Amino acid sequence: MNIRRTYLLILVFVLSGIFRGEICAQTYHTRSGRALKAYNDGKRAWEFRDFVTAEKRLKEAVASDEGFFEAYVLMGEMFYDLRRFEEAATNFRRAVEIDSVFYEMAYYYLGKSEFNSGNYAESLRTFKKFISTGVGSQTVRADAMKTIANSAFAIEAVNNPVSFNPINLGDSINTGLNEYSPSITADGNTLMFTRELDSGANEYFAGRRHEDFYLSYRNEKGEWSKAVNAGSPLNTQGNEGAQSIGAGGQYMYFTACERPEGLGRCDIYFSSWDGIRWSEPANIGKPVNTIYWESQPSISADGKTLFFVSSRPGGYGGTDIWIAKMDETGKWGEPINAGDVLNTAGDETTPFIHFDGKTLYFASNGRPNMGGFDIYMSRLTADGEWDTPVNIGYPINTHNDEMGLVIESNGYRAYYASTATRGRQKDLFWFELHEEVRPEKVSYLKGKVFDYDTRRSIRARYELTNLSTGEQIASSFTTSAGQFLVCLPSGFNYGLNVSADGYLFYSENFPFEGDYSEYKPLVKDIPLNLIASGEKIVLYNILFNVNSSELLRPSYVELEKLYRMLSDNPGVRVEIGGHTDDTGSDDLNIRLSEARAMSVVKYLVQKGIEASRLSHRGYGKGQPVQDNSSAEGRRLNRRTEVMITEIIK
Repeated sequence: MNIRRTYLLILVFVLSGIFRGEICAQTYHTRSGRALKAYNDGKRAWEFRDFVTAEKRLKEAVASDEGFFEAYVLMGEMFYDLRRFEEAATNFRRAVEIDSVFYEMAYYYLGKSEFNSGNYAESLRTFKKFISTGVGSQTVRADAMKTIANSAFAIEAVNNPVSFNPINLGDSINTGLNEYSPSITADGNTLMFTRELDSGANEYFAGRRHEDFYLSYRNEKGEWSKAVNAGSPLNTQGNEGAQSIGAGGQYMYFTACERPEGLGRCDIYFSSWDGIRWSEPANIGKPVNTIYWESQPSISADGKTLFFVSSRPGGYGGTDIWIAKMDETGKWGEPINAGDVLNTAGDETTPFIHFDGKTLYFASNGRPNMGGFDIYMSRLTADGEWDTPVNIGYPINTHNDEMGLVIESNGYRAYYASTATRGRQKDLFWFELHEEVRPEKVSYLKGKVFDYDTRRSIRARYELTNLSTGEQIASSFTTSAGQFLVCLPSGFNYGLNVSADGYLFYSENFPFEGDYSEYKPLVKDIPLNLIASGEKIVLYNILFNVNSSELLRPSYVELEKLYRMLSDNPGVRVEIGGHTDDTGSDDLNIRLSEARAMSVVKYLVQKGIEASRLSHRGYGKGQPVQDNSSAEGRRLNRRTEVMITEIIK
């Protein structure tokens, strides 16, 4: 139970004690029978949650007697419960003006209403007055002191606003309904979000009000297409929401509640996209899901780390951020709490791990804030710890609840839901995130795999390896249309392998070491050649030190790929060819390239490939594929080639 609800219940209890029926009429601050009758009618309607009638009758009560203290207090509490904080403050303020002593807790509720409506200076003054009265329990007074600190924080934030210019995503995305929980692919061209549908409005299912996923696509002009319902089996007659789409748009994790196979009230589910339709969602099960509440997943760009929110035991507050890691078999390990640097005694919610894998955005009501939930940012340090979260500033954060922020891989463009345009109705907006809280820029590789001769799309397997560390950071399949997308954080060199049954595999590397200051996504057409005599594979990820034929460790990923191809095709015989750039003498380059080719042969023989299937040759600098006048040209000329010399049936 959160703090606001706790104090509402306190107030309900207090009011029921002050205003219970057996107290005689002269106890009230009115002598008007008409006002008292209207008040009692309003109080009864309020107790039955008939707020329309309650508001009408209570306003009639104060119209009949402008000094009716109790009617103002009850209206203040009702408006507070309805989150109409400015109206709540108006009524509590009037009650205090009538009688500042009779019920000094009114100062507390006046201060809370002022704070939650963004009147921070007034809230600060009111709470200082409340503290001076000496009333209230220890818990209430502790919350008053916390709100004083929050008011001071908010005043400072308002006086030092950050750059912020939100732009409504327009009618192709936003409607007369609520749109929220955006998620974006790494290329920024696919937007998935949740829409709350009115009864009968769902294109697929009629019935009660519920949530569905919608998709929109951005064209080359930057325009978003008309959002379409993601359809069955992803959407059902129940509620689906709080989704996290994978970096390449080929899978998603999301929240679904009250399903027959669920372990708790809300669980996390998985679905994949094959280029035509979404798969039947699957509950990801234990240990991520429990009998408690699990929701709001955020998947890392490599698909191996899952951030989510849970109410399970072992946390620090009502809901905490938890983290699960996927093992080498594709199973989720036991989640761990993200720790007390991120989590508080309040509630943490809507985590978003950026494509850089180290910058986390989330919402919290448990740390200095502008009111309700504010959005914070924290970065993973070099030693694997989270640094102290930073409030991303006013006017991004306000007295309203802000949450559900996501950011494109370029680190500039952010998306979130806000009621700024249509009152209480949520729309989706984008804005340029100010520099102080931007994540690292992340490039990406977007590829399409096809048959070299027919140009027909191929469903292939792709593997991306960090050549700087030897770690495989992505391994999956393309869509049926042969498409894939993987992120390339700066600071490393990457090797790509693409393979499909019956085809020679494709190899390439991408250097991103050093200061990668420009955002340069890579778009590649990747043709695969059928296994046939005379065909070649160019291996750019067989690496050696300068003037050395000793294989470097990152080479083993590529060599293992070559070994598997030869092992799966025992009738294939190949020539291993070594090539250099034009640095050094002709004789040196011939000898070096031959020694390097021989190192590859030795590796394959040690793995079990018959030596009779392998030949080698050093070509030196004699067959360049690029001009040696540039560093990039020389890099491409330094290569190992595998040519099929014979296929024995």
